[in-house]
Amino acid sequence: MSSSIFDKVQNIVANQLGVEKDKVTEDAKFAALGADSLDTVELVMAIEDAFSIDIPDEDAEKIANLSQAIEFIQHAIDKKKD
Repeated sequence: MSSSIFDKVQNIVANQLGVEKDKVTEDAKFAALGADSLDTVELVMAIEDAFSIDIPDEDAEKIANLSQAIEFIQHAIDKKKD
């Protein structure tokens, strides 16, 4: 897992949800950090903007924590390189 992607997503989540960065761990579920459905949509949009990727709705629904977000981002970045 790329630490730069981790750091970037961790910052996005912490800022969007107004939580301390150290609470945003790989396995912390966004809902457990206080995210409701609107927050989750805003997180996805912020991630899309930050990484210049598109996250289809059906994939966004599967992203519930930082680890899943990073995995999707890494896959999307790798796919763009091809």
